[in-house]
Amino acid sequence: MPRLGNPLPTGTSVADGRAAAVPATPAGAARPDSPTTGGGGSPANGWSPAGILAHGWARLLLGLILPAAVLAAWQLSTAAGLFSAVQLPPPAMVLEAGLDLIQRGQLGQHIAISTQRVLIGFAAGAALGLVLGSLVGLSRVADALLAPTIGALRAVPSLAWVPLLILWMKIGEDSKVTLILIGAFFPVFTTVSLALRHVDRNLVEAARAFGLKGVKLLTTVQLPAVVPAVFSGLRLALAQAWLFLVAAELIASSMGLGFLLTDSQNNGRTDRLLLAIVLLAVIGKITDALLGLAEKWAVKRWA
Repeated sequence: MPRLGNPLPTGTSVADGRAAAVPATPAGAARPDSPTTGGGGSPANGWSPAGILAHGWARLLLGLILPAAVLAAWQLSTAAGLFSAVQLPPPAMVLEAGLDLIQRGQLGQHIAISTQRVLIGFAAGAALGLVLGSLVGLSRVADALLAPTIGALRAVPSLAWVPLLILWMKIGEDSKVTLILIGAFFPVFTTVSLALRHVDRNLVEAARAFGLKGVKLLTTVQLPAVVPAVFSGLRLALAQAWLFLVAAELIASSMGLGFLLTDSQNNGRTDRLLLAIVLLAVIGKITDALLGLAEKWAVKRWA
């Protein structure tokens, strides 16, 4: 049987052969993956959506397009007479209602008391959710003992808690803050418990080899490993806190944005009602953005 000949000349290495197999590129011609073409056939100096969105100002402007379109449609629909002023007052009338409340010194009080209730309830609910979520996520016994009951309570609507809280805590700040606490608790509990079950076991065993255990292991290794999931739960909890605020301020409240909603409905002040809705949306977005900044710092610090 004839032997196969050596495809490479004597004294030529495999690397030299591979180099020789690559066709030469004429001088001045750009390769497809060279910096002048941007690697994917697009010019490196050209426009790309990813490059534009990397700038914070571009993301801000892009995010303002939809609110501006909604505002324009709102103004046009009221100017065209599609809705009466009682059904949908124009934006200028809503702005005048806000200025009137500012002059009376009431708008700032409504915003302050609602924000205070949300922050206190959110902080307490998130802390409780973090503790119980960690316990259920790391202990099979706690999972079997607590998870079914907590899962059942999670399905209870927010308004169903109102009469019970009034009966237990009477009419006051405690019942309102407790209701917000309930709303903030479940998202944190769920995300933390599920995330801790999927922490890399090799990472945990390595930490135990260095003598870490118990709370020290949790705070040093396990929670930092699930920082993105923890903040996802926190942001969901903050949104839930603002949702539960309106239900909480139905409990014989005399101040707050939830009270402003119900009072405006009872008095037929659609302009103030829309003002309360807009304020809830704006303040909720601001608090979510602040939590997003904290998330970026925490991910950079621990993740």
